[in-house]
Amino acid sequence: MGEDGNTSIFNFSYTSFFLVGFPGLQEGRPLLVLPLTFLYVSIISANALVIHTVVAQRSLHQPMYVLIALLLAVNICASTAVMPKMLEGFVHYANPISLRGCLAQMFFIYFTLLLDYNLLLAMALDRYVAICHPLRYTELMTSHLLGLTAIFALTRSLGVAVPLVVLTAKARFCRTSVIRHFTCEYIALLSIACGDLTFNNRLGLAMRLVTVTFDLALLGTSYTRIIYAAFQISSGGARAKALHTCGSHLLVILTIYLSGLSTSIVFRAARTVSQDVQNLLSAIYLLLPGALNPLIYGVRTKEIRQHIEKMLCGKQSPQDIREKSQSMRGTRELPG
Repeated sequence: MGEDGNTSIFNFSYTSFFLVGFPGLQEGRPLLVLPLTFLYVSIISANALVIHTVVAQRSLHQPMYVLIALLLAVNICASTAVMPKMLEGFVHYANPISLRGCLAQMFFIYFTLLLDYNLLLAMALDRYVAICHPLRYTELMTSHLLGLTAIFALTRSLGVAVPLVVLTAKARFCRTSVIRHFTCEYIALLSIACGDLTFNNRLGLAMRLVTVTFDLALLGTSYTRIIYAAFQISSGGARAKALHTCGSHLLVILTIYLSGLSTSIVFRAARTVSQDVQNLLSAIYLLLPGALNPLIYGVRTKEIRQHIEKMLCGKQSPQDIREKSQSMRGTRELPG
């Protein structure tokens, strides 16, 4: 009986937890609910506006704009995986969550993050073909290729997210039931696990390094060749347009990867950085792309911006004005 008791204690593992994000904030926590709710609504609205614009306008049914819309749809999913539970944590200091709920949230966080990375690769491919092989663009960038790219992105994202979740599910959580984080991140869960976690730590680090290194190598090579090819374009207007479009993509890439790099560095140096600072950087990493991407693409992409202005302000785009004037000329030329 004694041995059975020791075995049961040894095998004990929590199946429900309390998320305690930003533990340093005590009295001011409820005051942050309203601005964070506004942030969440703004993220959903801004991304949905650009997506609706791309879907509603037939002239935007091109690979580049479709990929932008997909990226912004992923932003909505990523924010929704994080923000509702985060807001609940600001209402209640200790935010309860089950192990299954925690693993589900972790899966959607990493799955959407990886989809972001993969869509950025697809956008780099699109710009590479458009600028380096413009005469073959319509021949190469077909709906079939976009479908294959989507399948690759989903498969690759699942191939990284699923092993992390499965491995985490097999761990024993016996140190405490309190997760000092506003969401169920991989490192936050491992911090309360017990037993030999060497393999878990190495796998998580290896997957992150391989994914980021491979993606950055491809992105760096692609955009180096794209920028070089853009400078070879003889027409000044076409060259400026190509560089402007690539600039938007590069801004998004820098936003995602730099925020992720800063978070990783801070987590590795956790002993010298407060928990609130770690949580803040995680929040920036998870929510900043969703807040900035629709602004970058909605403002910097001329075709999308003109359609949004027309929809919101009734302002006609130059293309609409030209079409209307041509229609009026045609009407006047008809025999009476």
